[in-house]
Amino acid sequence: MLPELSLHVLDIAMNSVRAGAKLVTIELEEDGALLTIRIRDDGCGMTQEQVRAVTDPFFTTRKTRKVGLGVPFFKMAAELTGGRFSIRSAPGRGTETEAVFDRSSIDCMPLGDLAETLVTLVQGAPDIDFVYRHTAPGRAPYEFDTRQVREALGGDVPLSDPAVLVWMRQELEGEA
Repeated sequence: MLPELSLHVLDIAMNSVRAGAKLVTIELEEDGALLTIRIRDDGCGMTQEQVRAVTDPFFTTRKTRKVGLGVPFFKMAAELTGGRFSIRSAPGRGTETEAVFDRSSIDCMPLGDLAETLVTLVQGAPDIDFVYRHTAPGRAPYEFDTRQVREALGGDVPLSDPAVLVWMRQELEGEA
């Protein structure tokens, strides 16, 4: 199992990249002791048979190995806290993965460095758009959208430019 929730987010979002997504949305919603992590994409999606099998560690669509541990470990991490996990998908319509964690559980992993996770995603897949939303009681909702960054850069500077990545990290550190 991965030691931080942010690494699970990275793994699931990279599944979205491999599924041909053009837009990946990552949402964190805090509500009392509950933390909900939702990752949605507009990738190729999965059949209902694949959705049922995706939590089996011996199922993977990748040709480079015979096991796929990312989704099963994410599910297990949520359920160990008394939380829940769901995945919804349809061919041609994308996928939504949701994990709910009880943060008061001793088994709840730390969130980790989500800002670095988001910058890593952008650096590794600069042609894909990522939206990050974070809501918590008593705080203004936060949103970071690479489409807005692209617009501000005017298409002259790629998102993978080192100066842009440093700026993104600084922007996200206060909120992620």
